[in-house]
Amino acid sequence: MRHRILKRKLNVDTSHRKALLSNLAISMIINRKINTTLPKAKELQKYLEKIVTIAREDTFEAQRKVFQIISNKQALKLLFSEIGPQYKERNGGYTRIIKAGFRKGDSSPMAIIEFVK
Repeated sequence: MRHRILKRKLNVDTSHRKALLSNLAISMIINRKINTTLPKAKELQKYLEKIVTIAREDTFEAQRKVFQIISNKQALKLLFSEIGPQYKERNGGYTRIIKAGFRKGDSSPMAIIEFVK
């Protein structure tokens, strides 16, 4: 049973999973939309919601907290100058997942994750 299990393991160890989610978040912030597998997209959605919620208030403390998570100056600048103020009045639900069929090679379910306008 999956009682009290909050995260997907994605078949990788902890450090690889943290790096994977961080890199996906950076790509998502810079490109506004990415194409990935469905389980990764669902896990990234939870990860990004927390980051954008912190970034809504533009304080030095918030910037330090987000920099510990994503550690990319270009993405940090975009997050606090464009994305955070855009969702200032919104109470969550900053991203959407659109199912995009199956990958040809291994038939894994694909999805497009993007920011809501």
